[in-house]
Amino acid sequence: MTNFFKKLFRKKKPATASLPSNAATAPLSEAQLWDLGNGERPGKYIHLIAGSALDQGQRRENNEDSLLCFNGTLGAGDLATPFGMYIVADGMGGHRSGEIASETAVRAVGQYLIQHLYKPLFGPDPQPADESLREIMEAAVNEAHRAVKRSAPGGGCTLTAALVVGTQLVIAHLGDSRAYMVHRDGRMEQLTKDHTLVKRLQEMGQLSEEEAADHPQKSVLYRALGQGDVVQADFFTGSLSPNSFLLLCSDGLWGFVEEDDIQTIINATTSPYLACLHLVEAANAAGGADNIAVILARLVH
Repeated sequence: MTNFFKKLFRKKKPATASLPSNAATAPLSEAQLWDLGNGERPGKYIHLIAGSALDQGQRRENNEDSLLCFNGTLGAGDLATPFGMYIVADGMGGHRSGEIASETAVRAVGQYLIQHLYKPLFGPDPQPADESLREIMEAAVNEAHRAVKRSAPGGGCTLTAALVVGTQLVIAHLGDSRAYMVHRDGRMEQLTKDHTLVKRLQEMGQLSEEEAADHPQKSVLYRALGQGDVVQADFFTGSLSPNSFLLLCSDGLWGFVEEDDIQTIINATTSPYLACLHLVEAANAAGGADNIAVILARLVH
């Protein structure tokens, strides 16, 4: 890792080139943009692109969703390490407790990851972190749990946080916000499990899928950040492929827009940002009964 940073910050002689006097530029066509966003090209250099959107919806008086979308790339020569940090939190607790809880959670997780993973890489003697990515994420969730209990007593929030370093992916999850992998072939894979009482009853065979969909307590959580003395998060480790999008969202999206429509919208545009805006539009067109938070990221060559 140290040699990587020495290469990265080593001064190089600037390359010189000249354009023909009759050279002209033109905007890329839609076909060229699609190829840039989806085509496979040779070479080791990869980077992350991401977009996000946050909306109050049509029926809520305030927005209890919060998000953090942050990514970059460290590159030198043909060596590149993309990194990304993506967090969605949906508040609960009434009054302003939900807003405070979700914002506190997003800030606490982000601050911990910056301090213990990213900041050491930019110091005078860059060194990799001593802990694994999962250990760092677990500690970040514990720190956020304590922060929410201090800042919003009685409140709480969901938390779905994803950390990407290179192609490595670690997800921490509590509640009913979700993480998906949306593949270019049209498949959509849910990576997280909802921590709702209704989902638990469904898993135990006491409710059918149809009964669960219309149950009056379908949003009641049995796990949430800031609730209880000990936090119990689920963790997922895997890899992110250039053939797939990573989607994080609150239930304001997945609860009102069908999965087939979500993946169709995502695969219909080259821009993660525009895709997020279209997803919010779809949720609002379906009634916008809840706040909407969505993050979409992918690796590209």
